[in-house]
Amino acid sequence: MDTMLLANLSALGAALCWAAGGLIAIGPVRAIGSLAFNRLRMIIVFALLAALATALGGWERLSAEQALWLGLSGAVGIVLGDTALFWALGRLGPRRNVVVYATNAPITALLGWTLLGEALGPWTWAGIVLVTAGVMLAVAFRGGSHEWEAVRGGLASAVAVCLFAAFCQAAGSIIAKPALETGADPIAGAAVRVGMSGLLLVAWGLRPGGGPLFGAGLTARVLGMVVANGALGLGLGMTLLLVGLKFGNAGVVATLSATSPVLILPMLWALTRQAPSPGAWIGAALAVAGVGLIVNR
Repeated sequence: MDTMLLANLSALGAALCWAAGGLIAIGPVRAIGSLAFNRLRMIIVFALLAALATALGGWERLSAEQALWLGLSGAVGIVLGDTALFWALGRLGPRRNVVVYATNAPITALLGWTLLGEALGPWTWAGIVLVTAGVMLAVAFRGGSHEWEAVRGGLASAVAVCLFAAFCQAAGSIIAKPALETGADPIAGAAVRVGMSGLLLVAWGLRPGGGPLFGAGLTARVLGMVVANGALGLGLGMTLLLVGLKFGNAGVVATLSATSPVLILPMLWALTRQAPSPGAWIGAALAVAGVGLIVNR
């Protein structure tokens, strides 16, 4: 398969995983809190990815230097980024959270251009703008209401935290890309990122006054949802993202993986029985047009 096609398909696959994972996450986040949720799923997903990397021989294709960079990438993109993202999710709900978080696509493109020298043509930039604008429109005009969408706490502070999460995700991708380009195995790399993140989150939770490591509201049902979210959104989704970064342009991969809000529309429709508005479909069409510009550049 052509490497560019592989990168594009991997990025879109990551977007699909994150769209589904975001819907699964809202319940556990509100039940046990964002830190406990992130900490628990890190431990579970690290065990799954480490076992898979061992079975497939991925550790043999990961040097110590690559592991260090990927660990740093995890600390920035996952520990800081995901914790901020899920903190905002619990206050904004999935719809607003994912539209604000979509800004990580142009942020990644700008960082890739300035720090990695990744040149993008005018049609690719046009595609990035269309996808980002389309994603925002698709979510802003989705229509309907659901208890998940209720804003809890200050709106401005939640939006600011979500923007910070988007920047951390972008920075984490940029930090990881050189290690992946020099041959690091994506599954082993994902295990390193998750393992480092889990270690830091557990260490933070063990501080005096840190409270229960996995939240006071943890039940068997909540644990099952954490496992499902971790395996789908963090395990498979992040591995696909790393595959995309390994073979594609960071800004393009980030943009395609940011189409989660468009992919989440039919999922929300099925769950809430509330059809998206015409404005949401117009936004989705713009995003699809932007994807078309990018993949056919």
